[in-house]
Amino acid sequence: MKPIDRRWLPLNALRAFEMVGRHQSFTAAAQALSVSQSAVSRHVIALEGLLGVALFERRPHALALTEAGAALLPVVRKGFDRIEQALNQVRQADRARLRSLRVQLPPSFAHSLAVPILREFRSASPDIILDIDSLNAHGEPAADTDAAVVYAKPQVGEQVASLLWMERLAPLCHPAVAAGGEEDLAGYLDRIELIHVDLHGEGRHRMWQIFCRELGCQVDLQRGLVFDTAILAAQYALSGEGVALLDQQLFAADIEAGRLVPAFGRVLESGFGYYLTVSPEDLADPAIAAFRSWMIRRFGR
Repeated sequence: MKPIDRRWLPLNALRAFEMVGRHQSFTAAAQALSVSQSAVSRHVIALEGLLGVALFERRPHALALTEAGAALLPVVRKGFDRIEQALNQVRQADRARLRSLRVQLPPSFAHSLAVPILREFRSASPDIILDIDSLNAHGEPAADTDAAVVYAKPQVGEQVASLLWMERLAPLCHPAVAAGGEEDLAGYLDRIELIHVDLHGEGRHRMWQIFCRELGCQVDLQRGLVFDTAILAAQYALSGEGVALLDQQLFAADIEAGRLVPAFGRVLESGFGYYLTVSPEDLADPAIAAFRSWMIRRFGR
């Protein structure tokens, strides 16, 4: 099949597809576009014929995106959003205007840092609004995301990744359950409840295993509670139960306030870091470039 040339992009068909995908209904899409349902249906069928794949599963009383449709929809939506924003910027060049960015953040990062980031960035760039998505997603960010903070090991990929900071894990707990001055680490960990963070693909007890191995202590690591996010592990530790390996930067506010204290003065370099990622073609977008530069400066401090 020949590549699709931009001179012949089926814009009406793409607009119909995007609206049907948005509403999950041909009828609702037709009403939104102020055209007939049959016209919307013809456009979608033509697009499916051009691509050679079905974009929707037609069911008796429901409509669902196929795998191909689910992959295409956020890209089309993002494209139309960009065109709409650019046209409005040109029309309103002499008036104040707002630009919104979709930013994806890991749950623990969002819980700890979303509010100060929103407040500080809005103060620095009042013409840009951040729409925060903190779904507990793993892997590549959603296709319609303008920028994303990704928790990962260093890697080469299609996205432009800027390191915000490398993770440094410390055994943190409530002050009431901190180790005594004369207690050895192995004895303390044997008597205290261990709190684990499940790293997808790394194992449920992976970080505690590395931590104990580097310090040369033998501890039963199969016990304790396992949480799927660091923020839940931290909240359990804050309740006065157990000790968790947590990132010092992510929970700096709790450490500075004395709500969490290091059980021992040991730190583990996990090899993971927090990276801000954007698409290479988006680097020329002034709003995305401004947010990227601001994030790098903020965490570079």
